Amino acid sequence: MKKGDKLFARIDYKIEGNESNSDDFNDHIKYLSEVASKRYFIGGGFSNADGGMMIFQAKDLTEAKEIANNDPLIKRNLYRCELFEWDLVILSDEIQQK
Repeated sequence: MKKGDKLFARIDYKIEGNESNSDDFNDHIKYLSEVASKRYFIGGGFSNADGGMMIFQAKDLTEAKEIANNDPLIKRNLYRCELFEWDLVILSDEIQQK
């Protein structure tokens, strides 16, 4: 990870009235674990709201949308997401990989 890398931030919001179950969540985790095995990826759920956020690397916005929209929670209309293209400007020395 270095300054200038292109990252994407995805924020998820629960769709009211659409109930999920443990299978949905397990499919979501399995899918994102696969994605994370191939690129820089961090993600998690919010403690004080229904939803979550992830930051991940993709080659361009098209690939980022494909990753976001193929998540089972999004495909099943249990959550909706917003996707942001994010330019990495400041990075802690401990995180930088040269």
